[in-house]
Amino acid sequence: MSEPNTARAVLTAPFSRRAWREAAYCLLSFVPSLVGFTLITVIVVALGCALTFTVLGAVPGLLFLVAGLALARSLGSLQRRLARGLLDEHVAEPPRPEAGQGRAGGVKARLRDVAAWRAVAYVLVKLPVAALGLWAVSWWVIGAFHVIAPLRWAAGQEDFSLFSPFPGLGLSPHSLGTAFAAAALGCVILLVAPWLTRAFVAVDRRLMHALLAPGAAADRMRELEETRALAVNDAAERLRRLERDLHDGAQVRLAALAMSLDMVREQLDDRDRPELHRLVETARDNAADTLTELRDLSRGLHPPVLDAGLPDALHTLAARATLPVGVTADVPERPTPAIESLAYYCACELLANVIKHSGADGCGIELSTGDGTLRLRVTDDGRGGAHITEGGGLAGLVQRARTVDGELTVHSPDGGPTTVKVRLPLHA
Repeated sequence: MSEPNTARAVLTAPFSRRAWREAAYCLLSFVPSLVGFTLITVIVVALGCALTFTVLGAVPGLLFLVAGLALARSLGSLQRRLARGLLDEHVAEPPRPEAGQGRAGGVKARLRDVAAWRAVAYVLVKLPVAALGLWAVSWWVIGAFHVIAPLRWAAGQEDFSLFSPFPGLGLSPHSLGTAFAAAALGCVILLVAPWLTRAFVAVDRRLMHALLAPGAAADRMRELEETRALAVNDAAERLRRLERDLHDGAQVRLAALAMSLDMVREQLDDRDRPELHRLVETARDNAADTLTELRDLSRGLHPPVLDAGLPDALHTLAARATLPVGVTADVPERPTPAIESLAYYCACELLANVIKHSGADGCGIELSTGDGTLRLRVTDDGRGGAHITEGGGLAGLVQRARTVDGELTVHSPDGGPTTVKVRLPLHA
């Protein structure tokens, strides 16, 4: 920056929109910083840690810690909104912790939330920075009172301290010359004040990016999840397009070929050309078998019944079963095609296992959504004893669910009943 531009920036800094926004940020961020520091350090973290090391206070202590982590996350979110609104500083929101199974799982997930612990560190470090920022804002006030010193002297306020509203830190303007000298000093202070606030705001920016933004590992994980989601959805779309091409192209031509061979066979005379009749008959049977295999293959790629949605597909699956199957579905938000295909495949395999191995008289399929997950629950009243064994069908379903960060659990005591739960994300 050239010297004229530097001088212009220094002289116009107190009148710039950026300087006023930074001063407002320093002023507004102090209160939540003080409240957060007090609550987290004195009430929540300290008390929670103390109670955790006692036998009777372990549960309350953990609850205090969870509350403190949640409070730190909320304060971090507030600081990000303030920075975005006043500083135009966009700090990415860290990912939410995964919901655990049950209350114990939820508490465990909260305690393992790295982003929340980083927010606690930010709240602890933020207070001294916020205090220095508030001190920087006071320079604006001091400078303004200096600038209006001649007016105060004209109004007869000779006993008003030069550094008011901080009496006792300077001289009083007992004369007009002293008042103008105070005004000149006030101008200098106002020229310095924006750069003080900017310096402490710069420190706060670094702290927010270091502690409130997702870490490098979280960024990499998010990139991998997005890449995987794109790959899974692209694969599902390709399979769907392949199934459609097979249905509308190859299957139609094979069906036409089988019909043509039927027509040729009807026109042949067994007495004149018996070997030709057998050849056409064999070709027709091969074409029919190939058409059947191709239809089975295309249904495995993407079941057409899923076009109407997963609940309708499960009702159709239950209607074709050889034992009574009750279906309950509550899916207000439709999953992505890849997740629908995976859930339908799991339901087909689990229902086939019930029919083949359980000896059950009935089966139930429950489908629901909540907290961004799709939950499939298959129960039967069979003999039980189902386990996840290496190389078995259930192990294959577990591996398929894991490809999208899902999980499959089995509860099947001897004598039954058997319950298999599948949890999948709504969006791969």
